Amino acid sequence: MRRIGVVTVGRSDYGLYRQILQKIRKDPELHLHLLVSGSHLSPEFGLTVNAIEADGFEVGDRIEMLISSDTPEAIVKSMGLGTIGFAQSYARFRPDILIVLGDRFEMHAAVVAALPFKIPVAHIHGGEITEGAIDDALRHSITKLSHLHFVANKEYSRRVSQMGEEPWRVIVSGSPGLDNIRHTKLLTHTELEERVGVGLDRPPLLVTYHPVSLEYEEAERQVRELLLALSNFDLPMVFTMANADTNGRVVTRLMMDFVRGNPHARFFANLGSQAYFSLMSVAAAMVGNSSSGIIEAPSFELPVVNIGSRQRGRIRAKNVVDVGYGHDEISSGIEKAVSPEFRTCLRGMENPYGNGDAASIVIGRLKEIVLDNRLLVKTFLDVSIPR
Repeated sequence: MRRIGVVTVGRSDYGLYRQILQKIRKDPELHLHLLVSGSHLSPEFGLTVNAIEADGFEVGDRIEMLISSDTPEAIVKSMGLGTIGFAQSYARFRPDILIVLGDRFEMHAAVVAALPFKIPVAHIHGGEITEGAIDDALRHSITKLSHLHFVANKEYSRRVSQMGEEPWRVIVSGSPGLDNIRHTKLLTHTELEERVGVGLDRPPLLVTYHPVSLEYEEAERQVRELLLALSNFDLPMVFTMANADTNGRVVTRLMMDFVRGNPHARFFANLGSQAYFSLMSVAAAMVGNSSSGIIEAPSFELPVVNIGSRQRGRIRAKNVVDVGYGHDEISSGIEKAVSPEFRTCLRGMENPYGNGDAASIVIGRLKEIVLDNRLLVKTFLDVSIPR
């Protein structure tokens, strides 16, 4: 059996992975070794490792790495602890190939640790750009440390090739998060109201905001502007917790204070994919700066008010309204997003991140790839750039 290691470090990547994990688990030729780390193991972030086990997946190893602080120093120390922890894990059990996803600092630690062990790495969601976050540099670093690249569309494939990767290593698979949408049974209206604990007779605003790591000093001001804008709207609101990024606790604290003063608002450390997708299917709009507004929301024809620079550079569908950080601009963006005219223009839109077949493409390639020196020893492919 081919031993497939999969690294998951938080609720965001686990939601994207789920169909890939299911296919690995069911395939008699593959053995799933799930490495769980990051915020999954933190009670502060909902101890989401329990949700993984509730889904029936066996945890192969737990790698503790997060320090209970969100300063720049704490983030760097967490990366160091993660690198040590993953190295110890690979020494105990070395997978034949390692799957990683995205651009988190926790994920980067797993890939760096794999390098001396000569473990080939398959990276999902490379080639994308998020100029406002340190994740942008981490993602490109992971690309250069990886041996196979499953990208969301042709433009991202071109970018990975531009970084010197050989064409045979780059596969356009689409985003696996769209597979999860296809296979998730949404909650009924009554079930969803019971889950979130607020009446949904009016479509809610789904608020998902994370600190902008290259602007972390501005986190408090930025969130206060967002909350000031939201106070202008008499709609139910559901907030999700910020990531474990620099000043994430500032974002979370301010959102929780807002919710305590608003009887029609709720805050969740972890909604779970089913409730999150169910909210996306009925929401008036999503407001914030999450990648889910760029990647998954188009599949629901959901208007998205994307705030600031965190997602700058990612390919957008026509559901996205980009705004700055000021409360007036955010308010205007929400007014546009919730208007019937804007919602009508989204009918029949296509999602530029695929059609929900990513898991089959990923698993098919992982089963057929020969694990030899051709895969492991990379050749840099020079690209001619006009001067």
